[in-house]
Amino acid sequence: MQTVRRAVVAVCAVLVTVVLGGVLAPGARADQWDKKTIVTFSDAVEIPGQILAAGTYIFKLADGPTDRHIVEVWNADENQILATIMTIPNMRHETPDRSLFEFEERTGNSPMALKTWFYPGNSTGEEFIYSRYSYRRSNAYNQ
Repeated sequence: MQTVRRAVVAVCAVLVTVVLGGVLAPGARADQWDKKTIVTFSDAVEIPGQILAAGTYIFKLADGPTDRHIVEVWNADENQILATIMTIPNMRHETPDRSLFEFEERTGNSPMALKTWFYPGNSTGEEFIYSRYSYRRSNAYNQ
């Protein structure tokens, strides 16, 4: 009887550990899931639909299980969302070991446009898509 009780207690302890591990483990990997990245730009930067002034911003993927190519841009305090942007996947041959932002030069005094964002350890990044209107607005920025 004593051995049966010990076996039941051991099985219960294992089940509780497995359940708690399954519940708590995803929270520990939040930055990897949403790819939260804090970046500081020293100059203005264009993103689709707007121009960000020089400063600190948070880039992360929207919390959704189906489409992993929606990027949210937040202010530094992460209490105001500034943009929600649809992106397309972009592949690199080399996997970056830290966050990598690539820019596209614009004419004249227009701010550089954010082209791609790669999260550390991922060879697939997010490519930002600009409309023709965006290019015209950048040219108007120069005048």
